[in-house]
Amino acid sequence: MTNQTVSNGPKIMLVAGEASGDQLGGRLMAAIKAQAPDARFIGVGGPRMEREGLSSLFPMNEMSVMGLTEVVPHIPHLLKRIAQTAKFAQTEQPDVVVTIDAPDFSFRVGKKLKGKGIPLVHYVAPSVWAWREGRARKIAGFLDHLLALLPFEPPYFEKEGLPTTFIGHSAVEERHDGDADRFRAKHGLSDTTKLLAVLPGSRNSEVKRLLPVFKTVIMDIAAKYPDTRIVVPTVAKVADTVTAEMKDWPLSPIVVSTDQERHDAFAASYCALAASGTVSLELAISGVPHVIAYQLNAITGWIAKRLIKIDTVTIVNLVLGRKLIPEFLQDKCQPGNITPVLDGLLGDSPIRQEQKDGFDEACHLLGFGGRAPSEKAAEQILKIIAKK
Repeated sequence: MTNQTVSNGPKIMLVAGEASGDQLGGRLMAAIKAQAPDARFIGVGGPRMEREGLSSLFPMNEMSVMGLTEVVPHIPHLLKRIAQTAKFAQTEQPDVVVTIDAPDFSFRVGKKLKGKGIPLVHYVAPSVWAWREGRARKIAGFLDHLLALLPFEPPYFEKEGLPTTFIGHSAVEERHDGDADRFRAKHGLSDTTKLLAVLPGSRNSEVKRLLPVFKTVIMDIAAKYPDTRIVVPTVAKVADTVTAEMKDWPLSPIVVSTDQERHDAFAASYCALAASGTVSLELAISGVPHVIAYQLNAITGWIAKRLIKIDTVTIVNLVLGRKLIPEFLQDKCQPGNITPVLDGLLGDSPIRQEQKDGFDEACHLLGFGGRAPSEKAAEQILKIIAKK
């Protein structure tokens, strides 16, 4: 499945494994085309990358699994796809292979391509500052370059001899991209209606674990704030599940699944309850005060608790070096813990402005106001190709 356009431009292979990686890949492709209009793309990606011209080798969502017990049943098929992807790269001989996040998949592909004469770049540094710091040395053994999203990450890898470039977090490219008035008009919301965003995750396993907890929180909130409305920005692959699970929720949930509706919803939202992940940074960039809640399954959570060496998982908190955004993880992910904090955000407690001020600080540290991260990533990749 190669790009059919006849061109002498660089042939770039991209491999993304989940929705967030697809967004990164799509922005990267657009930035590369702006700098090298004759570039050709092959590899694995989702809808966003396909809109930029990629014909995916196989459906990207086959790789969207998370956690020990979720991955185990899929191992034989994942190994098959890893071998297929590596073989495809060797056959096509692209000028560079760029793997995007999804380290369990990406790094296995990278190891198979070591020594094959193809420059290997990985986009999104693994969180060695959180757990398994030894991974930095391992990936330095087969990668040629690493693109990091967080400002404190490069030293962990450079000390192992792996060239690493901090490009900034791509989520900062979305700032001010939403239209609150458009969202309110479309859904018949008045200017005074407080909109609460609920984001239960982008994987079926996350959604099924978190929605029961979130439902109890929302029932408590509805009793105190009956005029509040709920918006649920989600992704297409779980939209039906989310809609079905929320059919008996109070506050008339509005489920949206397109990128533009998501951005408009963020712009219109007063505060949010969200699963842990990149969405927290997206909310911060949009200036939406929020609470984070998350649960892994019991086995994966037990293992993670013993391996992770940091006391926060939220990017904004990590960058700022303080716990600005409240987190309720694993056994703390209980309605009785979450509801009072969310109540405070809806009721105009001082934490609202504190969060908003902290968001501006974090966005600056993550690259907002400078060149777009995707542009810097594209420039670095084209430099690597030029040196080949």
